[in-house]
Amino acid sequence: MALPLPFTTRPELAGTFGMVASTHYLATAAGMSVLERGGNAFDAAAAAAFTLHVVEPHLNGPGGEVPAIFATAADPVPRVLCGMGTAPAAATLERFSSLGLDLIPGTGLLPATVPGAVGAWLTLLRDHGTLPLRDILDYALGYAERGHPLIPAVAGTISTVAGHFRVHWPTSARQWLPGGEPPVPGQLFALPRLAATYSRLLAEAEAAGSDRETQLDAAIRAWYGGFVAEAIDAFCRNSVLDESGRAHAGLLTGDDLAGWNPSYERTVSLDWHGLTVHKAGPWTQGPVLLQQLGMLEALGELPPPGSAARIHRVTEVAKLAFADREAWYGDDPGVPLADLLDPGYLSARAALAGDTASAELRPGSPGGRVPRLAEFLYSSRSIASGGGALDAMAAVEGAAAGPEPAAPGEAQVSASGATRGDTCHIDVADRWGNMISATPSGGWLQSSPAIPGLGFCLGTRAQMFWLEAGLPATLTPGRRPRITLSPSLATRDGKPVWAFGTPGGDQQDQWQLLLLLGHIADGLGMQAAIDAPAWHSNAVPSSFAPRRREPRGLVLEDRFSAHTIGELRKLGHDVLMSGPWSLGRLSGVYRDPDTGILHAAANPRGSQGYAAGR
Repeated sequence: MALPLPFTTRPELAGTFGMVASTHYLATAAGMSVLERGGNAFDAAAAAAFTLHVVEPHLNGPGGEVPAIFATAADPVPRVLCGMGTAPAAATLERFSSLGLDLIPGTGLLPATVPGAVGAWLTLLRDHGTLPLRDILDYALGYAERGHPLIPAVAGTISTVAGHFRVHWPTSARQWLPGGEPPVPGQLFALPRLAATYSRLLAEAEAAGSDRETQLDAAIRAWYGGFVAEAIDAFCRNSVLDESGRAHAGLLTGDDLAGWNPSYERTVSLDWHGLTVHKAGPWTQGPVLLQQLGMLEALGELPPPGSAARIHRVTEVAKLAFADREAWYGDDPGVPLADLLDPGYLSARAALAGDTASAELRPGSPGGRVPRLAEFLYSSRSIASGGGALDAMAAVEGAAAGPEPAAPGEAQVSASGATRGDTCHIDVADRWGNMISATPSGGWLQSSPAIPGLGFCLGTRAQMFWLEAGLPATLTPGRRPRITLSPSLATRDGKPVWAFGTPGGDQQDQWQLLLLLGHIADGLGMQAAIDAPAWHSNAVPSSFAPRRREPRGLVLEDRFSAHTIGELRKLGHDVLMSGPWSLGRLSGVYRDPDTGILHAAANPRGSQGYAAGR
């Protein structure tokens, strides 16, 4: 007799036509509609992404960025699409020193990098899509022009920063406070200025000719060398208040945009339990997932799921992997990636995971190199105080200290304008064998003032650079910040089988590890693994200003037993309880290589992400 399937909050979808999963149901629906119209996975992912710019503006926008990993039906070898822009030519250590700053602010115009998201999606469409740009943009343009029902998290974010907008960022007040007041949840909310930007982009693209690729090339030129770049250049000459408490002008120029292009790159990978897990390079935090898998493999059989022993082991391994991130990762050709992923190195690192919670930040010495951390990480400013200052707010990207935890998918905002956004995620698989995992982020409505002629704001990703010379992640003009965005794609026997990921900043590759362990090591279905109680370590230094960490901080959803929580405290962890359904926004699509059946699953937390397919 077959055993009953474990309860899940939603069914795990199965079909043969196509699957889409994302962090907002309207984006998922847009992507599925594109598949139904004959588009492929890349068309669908782009349509979903442009829709997310409109319906999750507190989590991403056209001024943000996106890394993606994809494989095509014609070429199953996964590749990285880099939509992460670079630091402006004027963004030098000397410039920031002259401003008296030792950290790059997380808000305003000063931390803007080249906005890479739109260029990446347009390039992917040109090279691997099938439908005209109008068919892709139609969904986002419609929601921006005619309105969309505003989700509570967006309304709450706007309400929190309304006073800041009125006093300091009037262009944002005009866009986000219709009639002078914050919108309410469920209100039909339009973005007419963004709609006009998309309409002009389409007009200029279609004026270039009838050929699809010609139109996409024209759209790229309009964005990075035309009317969009001109408006960004002009707006960045203004001085606006940022979280440093002072007003600064931006450093980004039209020349910076014109000189940038998205790129295709090789993935970094590790073989694990019959899968090859692919990540983007060390300009992201992606390789920490591979390091964690390698260290856990070296430690042998895992303790039982949900046990204090399992949570402790995974947490201590995460601390070691993320310490390596701090010392070694960056957009730097000297990153010793092969040595960081060497089985012997990972085995030696794993041996450091002790029987009690470590409070140390302990990077290793790959290939005998001497590690170096930013001096700031040794200072008291990097250590969170007050016991629960970060609490479950570390569930969201770059969570800042404050009194209340944010729900998943919510931006963490203070009334003063000190803000952090979260992120989005998209996974798509089509009937032809194409597959993509993408993690759009940045350009948060609450972190930088709206550009009045365009209807969106710039990103603030430069805050992830260090203002200290000689580090892999030191601010350098023309280089990418070391970002937390971390999509995943797995292959089996050389065939793409699984695209997955989550928002969550520094927590992304902790929560994705839990999904891998639950689905592959423990044999849970993908939806059941997403639904399982989650946790993460706060000992990981934040990649976001003010760059804090809690040396023994451990956040758990409160579905764990009192016994497990007590055991973890005995092991020395400073356990912080989050809500029962609060950590992670995982989603994924899977193709069974033997049957061709497609599967999809999405996170129930926040009642916002959905999967669709047939």
